[in-house]
Amino acid sequence: MLSTPLPIIDDFISNYHIGHVLALLFVGSVLGTLPLGSRKVVSINSILFGLLFLMTPGSMLGSSPFTFRFLGIALVVVAPILFVTAEE
Repeated sequence: MLSTPLPIIDDFISNYHIGHVLALLFVGSVLGTLPLGSRKVVSINSILFGLLFLMTPGSMLGSSPFTFRFLGIALVVVAPILFVTAEE
């Protein structure tokens, strides 16, 4: 009978938490919107992820939630400036 390697997958995934997943999704979504060539789309994406980083409970962000909170604050401050300066 064929068995699945669940203990190996579990050992790999147990080192990560929702903060890492959100950061990876943010980087992936920014890389996905760059070919569109619109700074407004990138800035709206950044605003939404900044709010998501701020509203995620601290207990879900791992042992250092302040890192992800500061990232959220930075995105919420910088992204509207990027939106206003966009030409399209």
